[in-house]
Amino acid sequence: MHDTLPLLTATDFPAIRRRALNTLQVNLGYRCNQSCLHCHVNAGPSRTEMMEADTVDMVIEVLQARGISTLDLTGGAPELSAHFRRLVVAARALGVEVIDRCNLTILSEPGQDDLAAFMAEQGVQVVASMPCYSPANVDRQRGDGVFDLSITGLQQLNALGYGAEGSGLTLNLVYNPQGPSLPPPQGALEADYKRELLQHFGIRFNHLFALTNMPVQRFGSTLVSKGTFASYMQLLRQAFQADNLETVMCRSMISVDWQGDLYDCDFNQMLGLPARLGKANRPHLRNLLQANPEGESIRIADHCYGCTAGQGSSCGGALESAGLATATVSVHAVHNGLAQPVSIGDHP
Repeated sequence: MHDTLPLLTATDFPAIRRRALNTLQVNLGYRCNQSCLHCHVNAGPSRTEMMEADTVDMVIEVLQARGISTLDLTGGAPELSAHFRRLVVAARALGVEVIDRCNLTILSEPGQDDLAAFMAEQGVQVVASMPCYSPANVDRQRGDGVFDLSITGLQQLNALGYGAEGSGLTLNLVYNPQGPSLPPPQGALEADYKRELLQHFGIRFNHLFALTNMPVQRFGSTLVSKGTFASYMQLLRQAFQADNLETVMCRSMISVDWQGDLYDCDFNQMLGLPARLGKANRPHLRNLLQANPEGESIRIADHCYGCTAGQGSSCGGALESAGLATATVSVHAVHNGLAQPVSIGDHP
């Protein structure tokens, strides 16, 4: 695994500061039932790092003390945490919106037979990985058989009301490019997904979020190995849009790792760049109980260009123009010809 941090620290990315905190993104651990090429967490079945019970208790305490409105659960596969369901129930009892970043195949794992029903009962928003509507492309990126299991998972969620108008159960899908390119425009790609998944599999969903692959961990290491790291960074820099600085996710979100340490975003977490919070050198959840992060400067490096390229990208899909509302999760796409267009005849 190549360390990409030394290639990213020298940067001219603009300085930015935090606004009011409304989202806690919590990584419950790096264990996953899949090992995907684009994974910036380097998650997989052999990872053992998982959040312990006392740290989960502190997450709940912070949600209440800080008046957090959204809990964004990620991993690995967050559902593999022994404390996943307890945390969801506690957060929902506080009136907190809960997002589960689900890889869909977890719904078919032994012992997870009632997982979809549990999330529907709790009103959890599901953000599901679906890198393409083409079986060959999905299996190439995520492993043999993943497409079929993903379709089964989506059908299971649909049967419970997810993605249906008026159900109150939100199902959003996530697209990642398969290589060192930026996603195409999110709106057009969403229309393709909705048409193809409904026509061939009867699947409905709310929105598609097109995410830019970040040059860290497994994906970044692959770029280095193939000699394409520099050209990919040039692509991100050339597509920079200053207006996206107003709506990047790090302004209103804090990322928490499996040990409870705090970062400005999930990508900084993977790079080992801790957030700034008062005088703490390595701030922890316990520091968040005592100090307000609003106004703190955000740790930046060259990978930040990934969240500001083209239409912008965050955990909730493409960013809107400055002054407009953002999507629920995060995306990157360009309109200047740097990314290859996607059509039905040229599957993403």
